[in-house]
Amino acid sequence: MPPFSANWAFFLDIDGTLFDIAETPDAVRTGRADNKVIATLREAAAGAVALVSGRSLAAIDELVPLNLPASGQHGVERRDAQGRVRRAPFPVEALQRAVGGIREFAAKHDGLVFENKGYCVALHYRLAPQLAGAAHRVVREAAARIGDQVEVMGGKMVAELKPAGRNKGIAIEEFMREAPFAGRTPVFLGDDVTDEQGFEVVNRLGGHTVKVGEGPTAARWRLKGPAEVRAWLRAWIGHAAGR
Repeated sequence: MPPFSANWAFFLDIDGTLFDIAETPDAVRTGRADNKVIATLREAAAGAVALVSGRSLAAIDELVPLNLPASGQHGVERRDAQGRVRRAPFPVEALQRAVGGIREFAAKHDGLVFENKGYCVALHYRLAPQLAGAAHRVVREAAARIGDQVEVMGGKMVAELKPAGRNKGIAIEEFMREAPFAGRTPVFLGDDVTDEQGFEVVNRLGGHTVKVGEGPTAARWRLKGPAEVRAWLRAWIGHAAGR
């Protein structure tokens, strides 16, 4: 792992990075001690901590109720350090009309979980891995009905339909142009293929990228799992405090 520096700006994925992945998104639970680590990290980094997730901003706040700067739905929506929220222009109505087939497919198959995030929709098959191929096919078919305004993104046991042209890397670049992130060295931790564009951007910016778990990656460093992530963040907090 890279040597600690007090001048870091942290960008943190949530599921599989800060917290263990659960069978469904709603089943993820956090404790007061977990959120205290994040709150203390924000204080030690002079506010330069942002959550960068595929979850919506509302879902992020429910899980981590700290009103942090955050990027939700893979960069589609972003809240800056002043609390201002920006969302990419996108015909949400067209997306919602086209995803009925995904919802119906999930309803007909035990173990599939349909998640409507507002700007993105996801079909989770963690409880029915044998349906992986069918799940991705149904999502691709829905994307074809909308056109090039959307794209299909795969992840850990999930197929997702999202607006094209936005991703976690773009969100991180935008944060890095603003206070309190500007002038600091970006550090991005993520666990999934959806984090790779963020890794590429942070590498280009001369920052540190940390892959959590196994698998090929553009990240330059690696931690085993969320427990190790939280321990590493606590160690950085101690370093920043001079301990």
